[in-house]
Amino acid sequence: MKRFIFIFLLLAVLITPVVFSQSAPASGEKTAEDSNSASWKYIAAALAVGISCIAGGIAVGQIGSAAMGAMSENPELSGKALPYAGLAEGICLWGFLVALLILVIN
Repeated sequence: MKRFIFIFLLLAVLITPVVFSQSAPASGEKTAEDSNSASWKYIAAALAVGISCIAGGIAVGQIGSAAMGAMSENPELSGKALPYAGLAEGICLWGFLVALLILVIN
């Protein structure tokens, strides 16, 4: 887990200058402020999806291991564990919807 976080932070540090680099607009219509705003929009959408998917994966892992342990002792609990795993996977869906709204509305 520490290796994953380190790689994620390293990629974020390496990509940040590329995202925020300012180039001269070809037609003169876009300003530097518009470019910077668009950069923040894409970063916010990526963070919304990325963090929600990581959190959903952690939640599904915890729920899955607990459900398998409970089902090993009592097989009738398998139907009760499935909705909880579905709720945990819904976290990823909400992150995607937030990212979609960020990209469409702004």
